[in-house]
Amino acid sequence: MEGGRLDRLSVDSVLNDLDEYAVEEALRIAEAHGGNGAGAPHSVTVISMGPERTVDVARKALSMGADSAIIITDDALAGSDALGTSKVLAALIAKGDFDLVICGTESTDARMSVIPAMIAMRLGWAQLTFAGSVTVDPVAKSAVIARMTESGVEKMSASFPAVISVVEKINEPRYPSFKGIMAAKKKLMEVQTLASTGIDANLVGTAGSKSTVIDAVPRPPRAAGIKVVDEGNAGTELVNFLVEKKLI
Repeated sequence: MEGGRLDRLSVDSVLNDLDEYAVEEALRIAEAHGGNGAGAPHSVTVISMGPERTVDVARKALSMGADSAIIITDDALAGSDALGTSKVLAALIAKGDFDLVICGTESTDARMSVIPAMIAMRLGWAQLTFAGSVTVDPVAKSAVIARMTESGVEKMSASFPAVISVVEKINEPRYPSFKGIMAAKKKLMEVQTLASTGIDANLVGTAGSKSTVIDAVPRPPRAAGIKVVDEGNAGTELVNFLVEKKLI
């Protein structure tokens, strides 16, 4: 943590786990309705915002089968909160001719689960969130989802264009094949700066962020486990431990 920001350069650059399900679902939808790729009726475009090495993350999605990627990277974007991030992503999406935007439910670092709804709001599109399944009718230009809730499953539908967020139980993401990895190297990777969106730099990044990290502390070291030597009372010791932890 430096100046209230995560030191992202000290960790590997990987595709957000929950977004892998979104990429997989987009590919399955395209494949179910004629396929994606050159000459196919549908295409899958990956859109992401981040530092320069975000291109490595997008390359993973391309190797899974996505057709192209649009990356926006700019020093002015550093420190952006969810509001700034959604503003930039919505601006990129608005420039394209997209029917559906499919997102993971949340990022695995902040776990806020607000970006899909914010993008939908900024675009004025319908939103279908927490989808456990997605059915698309390209002729009627509509989508139906089974929405996972605390009380059960709800069926919801919306006409294109729409933003859908999917949960991790929706599918099993494919592993990139060697052929897919090699093909990804030749696919279109469009890298843009903030200027291409027309957004004022003061509205994003640290300057435009509505939230500030005041303090952060390292995670405490893991405590040593409790070892119970069975001298005829191990069962009692185990029960006492569970009672202490309020597990029984």
